Amino acid sequence: MQTVELQYPLQNVEPNAGPQVLAIGDFDGVHLGHQEVIQRAVQRGVELHMPAAIMTFHPHPRQMLGLDTYTKILTPLAAKQSLLRQLRVNTTYIVNFSETFMRLTPEQFVENILIPLRVNSVFVGFDFTFGHKGAGTPDTLCELAKGRFTVEIVRQFSLHGSKVSSTLVREQLLRGDVREATALLGRPYRLRGTVVHGEARGRTIGFPTANLQVSDPYVIPANGVYAVEARVGSKVYGGVMNIGVKPTFEADLAEPTLEVHLFDFAQEIYGEEVEVSLLAYIRQERKFSSIQELIAQIASDADQARHVVREVKSVQSS
Repeated sequence: MQTVELQYPLQNVEPNAGPQVLAIGDFDGVHLGHQEVIQRAVQRGVELHMPAAIMTFHPHPRQMLGLDTYTKILTPLAAKQSLLRQLRVNTTYIVNFSETFMRLTPEQFVENILIPLRVNSVFVGFDFTFGHKGAGTPDTLCELAKGRFTVEIVRQFSLHGSKVSSTLVREQLLRGDVREATALLGRPYRLRGTVVHGEARGRTIGFPTANLQVSDPYVIPANGVYAVEARVGSKVYGGVMNIGVKPTFEADLAEPTLEVHLFDFAQEIYGEEVEVSLLAYIRQERKFSSIQELIAQIASDADQARHVVREVKSVQSS
């Protein structure tokens, strides 16, 4: 997959590029609804013998608009690119969502962005907006195309009676419902970070943990204990992760920590990157009256997490 970074006004578009099929959207999370739009574009590209491309935006438009709920994101840019690559996209255009770009009118977006890219067909979701203050809608895009390209509007994608959206994924994660988030995403929710030194308290109670410092402003799920899989290098290990403020030992942690105990693992991995996939929520974080009570609960959590990991692997291999 080729990645092309675009600044407005466009400067690095090859004059002979195109024609091409283009899917446009924020695609934060690359959930099932996003995948439907993208796969439709890819299929049209195959039918027309044209490359299929995606246009997305960085930073996220809602971050630029100062919406508090979007200070954290589901898929930082590198994670989003990796997921798009798996969807057989030929090119990803990453548009710098600058102050100048966000003030483009819908007409300017079409004439100064889409036409130079020589798009043949454009795919958007039913709730797509574009142009200054979201003035443009899919119907607007159809009108502005003026027969120069076709517009395909992909209808709402629903699951369990609800519209699949980035907002819904966020809500489920903040409730700790990672199984429902998995269903909406079509894969487990993943966090990537670097292993940093902690207090090494886990070693003293028989459950050493890797303290994860996330590398990007991810949406962090609700505090609690989770069954997980963690990729370390080329290998994947089952594990149990605690997200929270460690109330048994700490009194006033401002931010939650992420601690992962990996099963059947005894390596030193300080400074290494680890990608954690959240499989299931086990329980709320709580304060224990003694270290012995905590140890017994962690052992129980680990047993439950092992069961979840085996269950997931069984489904994957069937």
